[in-house]
Amino acid sequence: MARHGGGRGWYGKVIGAALGLTMLATGASVWVTQAGTAGASSPKATAPNAPRPDVKPVSAAIAHASEEGERGLNITIDDGPDPVWTPQMLDLLRKYEVKATFCMVGTQAQAHPDLVKKVVAAGHRLCDHTVSHNTAMDKDSQTYQSKQILDAERMITKASGGVRPMYYRAPGGAFTPYSRELAASRGMRPLGWNVDTKDFELPGTDAIVATVERELSNGPTLLFHDAGGDRTQTVEALRRLLPRLKEQGYSFGFPVR
Repeated sequence: MARHGGGRGWYGKVIGAALGLTMLATGASVWVTQAGTAGASSPKATAPNAPRPDVKPVSAAIAHASEEGERGLNITIDDGPDPVWTPQMLDLLRKYEVKATFCMVGTQAQAHPDLVKKVVAAGHRLCDHTVSHNTAMDKDSQTYQSKQILDAERMITKASGGVRPMYYRAPGGAFTPYSRELAASRGMRPLGWNVDTKDFELPGTDAIVATVERELSNGPTLLFHDAGGDRTQTVEALRRLLPRLKEQGYSFGFPVR
C-alpha cells in the first residue's frame, strides 16, 4: 500500500489553538470529550486509546478484504465531501446499486453536513480521514495524531446527525501503531487499499480505468477521490467501471471490520 495524495495539510493549516495541539503547562494532556469540549486530566486517566463504554473496539489490523467474499469489491472514496463531485458520485452509485465507503476529511464534513447526511441516507459507510489530511502525520507526536483522528471523528459524527465513522484511513497511508490502536479503540477499523487509481494525478479517464483492470488482482479495495481537485475523470471512470465490473461477476460491498 504505497503512499498517495497531496502534501502536508493541503486543506489548509490547522489552527493550533482551535485544535488544542499543545500540552498544558502542568504536564496534563489536552483531550476532547464525546461532546467535543476540551478538558484536562492526568495522562493515565485520559489515555486516548483507553476503553470507552460507548463504543465497541475493533481489530487494529489494516483491513483490505471485502465483506462480500472472494468476488467482492470495496469502492472507497477519499477527501470529501465536495459539493460538486460527491453528488455526481452518489448519483452513479445509486444508478448501479453500488455501496461505497466515503473517507471524509473533518473540515469538509463540517462544511457540508448536508452531503454527509446524504451519504448516510443512501446506505454508504463513513470513514475518518483526519481533520486536515496531513500525509506526514506519522512523523508528528501522538498528541497530534490523537487530535487529528478524534476531532475528525467528532466532526463527521456531528455532521452526519449522529452516525459514527466505521473506519479510519490515514492520509497517504501514514499509519502508525499508535494511530491504528487509537482508531480501533474508537470502533474504527484501520482501512487500507489494494488498487490506487492515481486519479488525484489526473492521468486521464482511460488511465484510471486501465489501472483498475490491471491491478484488480492485487485485492478488492479500490481507492478513488471526490475532492482535492477536478474529479471529472474519476466520475467518468466510475461510469465505465461499475457496470463493467458487475458484468464480470463482481459484487460491491464494504471492507471487513
